[in-house]
Amino acid sequence: MINHYDIIIIGTGAGGGTLTYRLAQSGKKILVLERGPFLPREKANWDTKVVFNSDRYHDAEVWYDRNGNELHPGMSYFVGGNTKVYGAALFRLREKDFEAFQHRDGISPAWPLKYKDFEPYYGQAEKLYQVHGKCGEDPTEPFRSEEFPYPAVSHEPRIEEISATLKAKGLNPYHTPVGIRLNEAQRYLSQCIRCNTCDGFPCLVQAKSDAEISAVRPVMGQDNVTLLTEARVLKLHTTPSGREVCGVEVELRDPDSGQVQVRQFAGDIVAIACGAVNTSVLLLKSANDSHPNGLANSSNLVGRHFMKHVLGSIIGVSKKPNPTLFQKTLSINDFYWGEDGYEYPMGQIQTLGKVSQEALEGNAAAYAPLTPEQVATHSIDWWLTVEDLPDPNNQVRVRGDRIILDYTENNSESYDRLEQRWIEILKSIECGQAIMPNCSYFVEAGQTYTGRLPLDGVGHQVGTCRFGEDPATSVLDLNCRTHDIDNLYVVDGSFFCSSGAVNPTLTIIANALRVGDHLIDRMK
Repeated sequence: MINHYDIIIIGTGAGGGTLTYRLAQSGKKILVLERGPFLPREKANWDTKVVFNSDRYHDAEVWYDRNGNELHPGMSYFVGGNTKVYGAALFRLREKDFEAFQHRDGISPAWPLKYKDFEPYYGQAEKLYQVHGKCGEDPTEPFRSEEFPYPAVSHEPRIEEISATLKAKGLNPYHTPVGIRLNEAQRYLSQCIRCNTCDGFPCLVQAKSDAEISAVRPVMGQDNVTLLTEARVLKLHTTPSGREVCGVEVELRDPDSGQVQVRQFAGDIVAIACGAVNTSVLLLKSANDSHPNGLANSSNLVGRHFMKHVLGSIIGVSKKPNPTLFQKTLSINDFYWGEDGYEYPMGQIQTLGKVSQEALEGNAAAYAPLTPEQVATHSIDWWLTVEDLPDPNNQVRVRGDRIILDYTENNSESYDRLEQRWIEILKSIECGQAIMPNCSYFVEAGQTYTGRLPLDGVGHQVGTCRFGEDPATSVLDLNCRTHDIDNLYVVDGSFFCSSGAVNPTLTIIANALRVGDHLIDRMK
């Protein structure tokens, strides 16, 4: 007998976890399927070598590029998805990100909905994920109907000094909006302890606003919510007409015995939130006679327009020590839309979590004549994000069991310009420059190299099932229901029409809340 639910949600990350939270209040019978277990809470959560040099918190699966070369994307398949190890920087897209805009390598297209349609849900998302920030500092800040729900995370002294120096140079640094459970006014009551193991680490004290802690945990005890972990969805089945999903085929693993069984579940509505890559893989692998090119793929756009940002990091090393622990508090958008002499958008800059000696020791020769300890104790670490454009030739493809990312980077010139511009500024404030590993090298002050995150880095994946009004040019309608299948929705970053140049997570959360409201109305 096939168990039947009002709605089945596949995935528990920023999209699926948030949708679960929103729909739990409806009283409808909900099944939530997560391919991974709960991330273990253990001392190793804070062990740099375990976190970054092992597969304990990242899946060891292999994807491939277009030439057949192996990729190691390091996805986190746990309740909460990749938010378990994200940096919790939760930005809103700018108003102009929703409009058509000329970039160096082409046009970033307009969205069918605008910022004003998402603004109320951004506010709800910031409350749910406890975002700390401060209005009025960033000149590109979009309209807000209300203040941040929590005060900005304060800068530690060295970062405050850098912020003041940048302001003196005419720049507009602002406090990074961060989703953490921090009470700086009453530190003895604070869940967050402002440690140096946040960005990229699981949070041992459960003070990071990930999807598990913020959205899944609060509702998983409700009678109408059933969460199955280690439940990998293999395929979606449709009715003979192809207009409805009638079965979700799931491989269930018993965590105690390790035994595996395949079962089917049915739901009036099915919502996929596996991440932009794995969602398109599931749709493509579910091809049948009614949908020979994959489910919801009459437009031939499932998996296309894959975007992941052009990303890179810079270490700035100075003679002055940097004892900062929680460094991810400062951002700069002065070059988001370009600069004098360059009319194209460049991107966003933010501080990274503080690099540690342990993280650098595996490649000590690359930092000579400095030691990893000298670099770690004197560095300020930066993250650069540049928009990549939605190219239909950049796509996720499936060949047998292989996942293939057929991707060619664009807007590289804008990244190079932003990187060089920021290196110049770091020099002017007496910082040395180096490219952060993936790291194969380090350079002293006055020398520069260029480098970016390779294709394996897909933490910002979006765009593979774009939404729109025309079924010929989009996979989803404005409510993120597939045009082709009446009861199938996608609620992760797949729906993006463009990537903007800030972390996409808050927009994914806001959209899940928006789609949740639509589904509550639909199920009444």
